[in-house]
Amino acid sequence: MKNSARTSLLLALLLSTGSAMAQAKMDEMKGMDMAKKPSAGVSAKHMATGLVKKVDAKTGVVTLAHEPVKTLNWPAMTMGFKVKDKMLMDKLGEGKKVAFEFMQDGSDYVITAVK
Repeated sequence: MKNSARTSLLLALLLSTGSAMAQAKMDEMKGMDMAKKPSAGVSAKHMATGLVKKVDAKTGVVTLAHEPVKTLNWPAMTMGFKVKDKMLMDKLGEGKKVAFEFMQDGSDYVITAVK
């Protein structure tokens, strides 16, 4: 009987810890309007300004600390973007502040232009 009670207590603790961790992850995305999606068949373009934190030319991904993106109701955050045209990588040096255009492609966000 004692083992059953211990097992139940352990299970309850594990479940509550997992729930708290999931809530903490969701709190990181607070302010993002996840329901806001472009119309079917239309890829909306978005503009943002950000600081290049990391460039991975091999995978074609750049990490940017960007300012809020009003068209997506996103707060400022740091995230990775794929780069559509590898030629844009020359404009995305680490430590450089850039204005960029991006769009959603499936579950990825892809930079289409850099100014």
